[in-house]
Amino acid sequence: MISIRNTTILACLLCTGTAHAQEVNVVTWGGAIEASQVEAYNKPFTKATGIRVTTLAADDPSTPLKAQVEAGNVTGDVFDVALADAVRLCDEGMLLEIDPAKLPPGADGTPADRDFIDGALQDCAVGNIVAGTVIAYDKTKFPDTPPKTVADFFDMKTYPGKRALAKSVRRTLYLALMADGVPASEVYDQLATAEGVDRAFAKLDTIKSEVIWWEAGAQPPQLLADGEVAMTTAYNGRIFDAIINEGKPFEVIWDGQYLEMNAFAVPKDAPNLKEALEYVKFATAPEQLAGQARYISYGPARKSSTPLLGLYKDDKTEMSSHMPTAPEHMANAVMDSPEFWADHDIELTERFNRWLVTN
Repeated sequence: MISIRNTTILACLLCTGTAHAQEVNVVTWGGAIEASQVEAYNKPFTKATGIRVTTLAADDPSTPLKAQVEAGNVTGDVFDVALADAVRLCDEGMLLEIDPAKLPPGADGTPADRDFIDGALQDCAVGNIVAGTVIAYDKTKFPDTPPKTVADFFDMKTYPGKRALAKSVRRTLYLALMADGVPASEVYDQLATAEGVDRAFAKLDTIKSEVIWWEAGAQPPQLLADGEVAMTTAYNGRIFDAIINEGKPFEVIWDGQYLEMNAFAVPKDAPNLKEALEYVKFATAPEQLAGQARYISYGPARKSSTPLLGLYKDDKTEMSSHMPTAPEHMANAVMDSPEFWADHDIELTERFNRWLVTN
């Protein structure tokens, strides 16, 4: 259970000196993520502090963040972005540095810098959730011998039907390498070499004619539901939502999942800077991060949040087994590497885009 008392104490600490109604504008991802943040962060934050929260949805919040800063017209206060994008935008001088010492401690009193999982605290960003890009399929398509591994996604003979893949180099090349036999621990070593990159594209060539490319998180479950594809990569939270809330006959393959962390970042010229920092502190407390899992199946970025995980909002589905960070789902998972993509994103994206338009 989430401690209301702890949440209230934290809120009071954050709202000291806040004597009148204020606001904070949060740019997030829309869909299930936005809905979970409204319930777990925004409503309790407003109740505790009196600060009104307005959310705006974007397919990738880093895009409007960069555009607003470059235009000198920043309207968002807090942006929920991929950790790799936060690192890049921080390096470009667009973000405010956030002192970990000012973040609330863990549920057991552990200082924040030791309570967040590895990589969650960056100079200009605070991690909130860990999401998995997983493989999902329609169980009605393969009733007798269901697929189980990342290699099965590329096996068009045993598992016929269209595939859907993210139109994103970082969410696609790793999958091809793993399907070709590369262990998760060696994916980045391979992608750092010309031979490894060639190997990934050669594997993608084997299914290219059968691929539908998706760009927004809502697309993969819809493609499955419409019967346009038999298998797709997708954000695990989107598939969970389709299974639990819509009764779709989907199944998740956790083998070969790609883990990415989202993080809150604040642009230097945020119009409501004080309120933005209060929001980040409140939302990334262990109780709030654990509470978000009541509404979406993404793993919290703090260690002390894990024991606080409970039931889904249906009050019957235990959430711990649906987390991408569950131990049984981590055996062959690749964690996103902001450092790798800071060095290789441009060159690999350019090659990926060229490959997409060639026969």
